[in-house]
Amino acid sequence: KNSKSFPSEEKFSLTSQIRDASRSVTAQIAEGWRKRRYEASFVSKLNDAEGEAAEAQSWIEHAVKCEYLARDHAAKLFHQYDLIIGKLVTMQNNPEPWLLTPRHKRL
Repeated sequence: KNSKSFPSEEKFSLTSQIRDASRSVTAQIAEGWRKRRYEASFVSKLNDAEGEAAEAQSWIEHAVKCEYLARDHAAKLFHQYDLIIGKLVTMQNNPEPWLLTPRHKRL
């Protein structure tokens, strides 16, 4: 929504990059959630989501440097991504609580 105020020449480049990265975070998490039967696949998707979140942060920094986005608002967005990244890293480092296991292994 904030990207609507970007200059017209950025509407299809920087705006697209920010939106694509931010949408990809949730898509990667969703894919990982469906792969909870396989630890390596689950962790891999969480890692991909972490990378996309970091990419979104880099585009936010770029928007601030170009003065398309106010620094105070960008700082809030950046912090939200820091929280998301922290949760993703925690899940990657300890995936067991999130994994689906066959019933015979749960007992």
